[in-house]
Amino acid sequence: MHTSLPDFRMPDDEQVHLAAEGFRMLADSTRIKILWALLQGESSVACLAELVGAAPTAVSQHLAKLRLAGLVRGRREGTFVHYSAADTHVRALLSEALFHAEHTDQNLPESGGDSSQPHAHAPAPTAAG
Repeated sequence: MHTSLPDFRMPDDEQVHLAAEGFRMLADSTRIKILWALLQGESSVACLAELVGAAPTAVSQHLAKLRLAGLVRGRREGTFVHYSAADTHVRALLSEALFHAEHTDQNLPESGGDSSQPHAHAPAPTAAG
């Protein structure tokens, strides 16, 4: 059946593996909070630890995993590392996941538009200068 669809294409094994790894990294509430904070702009471990209510060592471990998964970047400045979300795909992925959670939590109906397109109920965070 699917092979008769003109635009049907299964993702290759590497794409599936990388996507699953990204979702696995997002399957932690502290990591979601860290990423959301990083979508506001670059931040240090100490600042992120305060924002998410976790110990700096725990935040460092989460950031290391997020960096290995390609979701976060680090920029070294002397002895400090400033972290940021890797790219706009991270913003879209996290925003859509949180908006889906909002729909589920509040039992909201799906919007009437094209359901294949991401949508937002509130503005997604923008990177601060």
